[in-house]
Amino acid sequence: MNRPSVRTLLFLTGTILTATMWMASHAWAQSPATDPAFLATKQSPVTDPAFFATKMYPVLEAAHCRLCHTTSGVASGTRIHFPEPGASQDQIELFGLSLAPLVDRTNVSNSLLFKKPTQRIPHTGGERIKPGSDEEKILTQWIQYLATTPQESLTALRNKLSETAVSAMQGHLVRRLTHSQYDNTVRDLLGDYSHPATHFPPEDYVDGFKNQTRYQGMPPLLVDAYSSAAEKLATNAFRTGDSNGLIPCKATGPADLKCRDQFIRTFGGRAFRRPLRDDEVKRYAAAFSAQATSTGKFLEGARIVIEAMLQSPNFLFHLEGGPDGHFVDYDIASRLSYLLQNTMPDKLLMDAAAKGELRTTAGREKAARRLLDNPHARQSLDEYFDQWLRFDRVLNSTKEAKRFPEFSLEMAGNMVEETRRLLDHLVWDNQNFMELFTANYAYLSTDLATLYKVPPPPGEFDLVKFPADSHRAGMLGEASFLAANAGPTETSPTARGIFIREQLLCQNVPPPPPNVDTNLPEASLDKPLTRRQRMSAHEANPLCLSCHRLMDPIGFGLESFDAIGRYRQHETILIESATGKRGADKEINLDLDTRGEVRGIPDSAFSDSVKLGQILSQSPVCQECMVRQLFRYAYGRMETSADDASIHQLFAAFRDSGFHFKDLLVGLIRTPEFLDGLDLKQDRATLGVVPGANSKIASSKIEARR
Repeated sequence: MNRPSVRTLLFLTGTILTATMWMASHAWAQSPATDPAFLATKQSPVTDPAFFATKMYPVLEAAHCRLCHTTSGVASGTRIHFPEPGASQDQIELFGLSLAPLVDRTNVSNSLLFKKPTQRIPHTGGERIKPGSDEEKILTQWIQYLATTPQESLTALRNKLSETAVSAMQGHLVRRLTHSQYDNTVRDLLGDYSHPATHFPPEDYVDGFKNQTRYQGMPPLLVDAYSSAAEKLATNAFRTGDSNGLIPCKATGPADLKCRDQFIRTFGGRAFRRPLRDDEVKRYAAAFSAQATSTGKFLEGARIVIEAMLQSPNFLFHLEGGPDGHFVDYDIASRLSYLLQNTMPDKLLMDAAAKGELRTTAGREKAARRLLDNPHARQSLDEYFDQWLRFDRVLNSTKEAKRFPEFSLEMAGNMVEETRRLLDHLVWDNQNFMELFTANYAYLSTDLATLYKVPPPPGEFDLVKFPADSHRAGMLGEASFLAANAGPTETSPTARGIFIREQLLCQNVPPPPPNVDTNLPEASLDKPLTRRQRMSAHEANPLCLSCHRLMDPIGFGLESFDAIGRYRQHETILIESATGKRGADKEINLDLDTRGEVRGIPDSAFSDSVKLGQILSQSPVCQECMVRQLFRYAYGRMETSADDASIHQLFAAFRDSGFHFKDLLVGLIRTPEFLDGLDLKQDRATLGVVPGANSKIASSKIEARR
């Protein structure tokens, strides 16, 4: 189980303490508490930091403070982050001591640790601990302890706990080829462009992406799909002879053993992304000869080897750093290639691996910049953007034809293409990536220009500057976002707010409680209400309020854009006639209230995408989220507290580069996480044992062919 890093807790403690040292003078005696809540605590003083782990921490957990105060919570910007689930008692106690800067040692009743969770001052999360409750009593006891314990004693306790706490260890999990990686790999390995993975069971979005390692299984349907694909790909490879040049020699007949072995080593080295061991060559040679002899055809032997190799774990999985860590040079090459190009290493990269050039940071960076100059890198990054920004939602969305006759599958494709063009410009032309939220221009088709009511482009998807009064800026003013996060008939402020919280601020919003009615009252002829007015029901229900107050106000600021991203000054309510006749329907225009805010970000009031884009582009939380999202996708997992140092370093370098995205991509390979599980000290001249080449399905296929 992953555990929070001690260095993270120490960083948190040290940063806050340094910033608030004036609160912690050596003369620690405090003035009498003024709030009655503290009077009872004097009778039961806390004397041991274990009190926090056994008494205070369960109170905070029951109050669900963790939902916001994590690296992916709404309060991530506060840097007060709960330890991860499964943390040791020492780590929990260390976290408790780190809260000392939130305590006013001269007047404990004025402490943020007291006033925020009890809602005595405005708190984005609302009231989490009820004033006068037993939970508040426990809170005040802990505050008194932090206020009355000398600073020197707190420091000594932190040092002691940090020595005994266990540092987080990020387990290295085996990653399977994603569907897009599978298609790209067989394209480059076999010259096959048939995209066989489109027939595989669909991949699910988990933690924002489809490649999260912990959720990559091998269900029977996928195993069958791999088997069928391997058989078809192997057959197609030689349907017209060796037209793709897979055989590196001219065979004299089915019994040409020298050519057989040369093919197995050459093709196997490319398929497994590393040299084959002698015992692997021997096994595949036996299968090759059996098939070639029985059919009298050399290519039949080659076909059965390809079919078997395409079902091997060495092909289907990234088996870097096997049990003995050998082939590390090729492991690095594979990681570089799949990270930056989403496909197998090319010949130049394999040659660099063979020479040991990828063992140094300089060698890896040189290779990375070469890979980024290849068109495959653009396609690879498109896959990331497609998943991060959930383009599938607009491509699969439906809109009511009566209200939105302009919307079609072709229009949805145009919406996605508009945003892709903006992303391409920012990344590959080395622009400030935060301009994604502030760009006063877009790459429009003629249909989109008509939808936006701006002059048509000179050519399809040429650059068009928005007029000053367009209220549009960046991707938040583009229909790919606005239409995807809306319903078939009307907008969804909640969906737009969730998207911005989760995708752009990296803050998870909890799902609604079970058995809560999420339906809103319908507008009627005698009571016509805007979407915002109907959503006031969220404010009346305490179960809804704590979360919806974080989402809805963001969406309210974008209500000037309808469900397909068209600008509007009024919300049109359509009251359908009971007769069912379209001509009898009644339309009512209502004034819009487009005041919005991003709670948790200071001075964040806005009323259109222009101002919202400025707020997000200047927010360190949003800027760092750009790093976090790429990190999650690149390494196939959520970041943990053990990754904090790397995240902060990546963010600092990204910011200092002027937010150049290509530099962020290169920065990923400088992180320790890139080399997780690899031992660069291994002797390159020694080849050890790695996982066997044959999986059960591959073995059974070979046996069936004999």
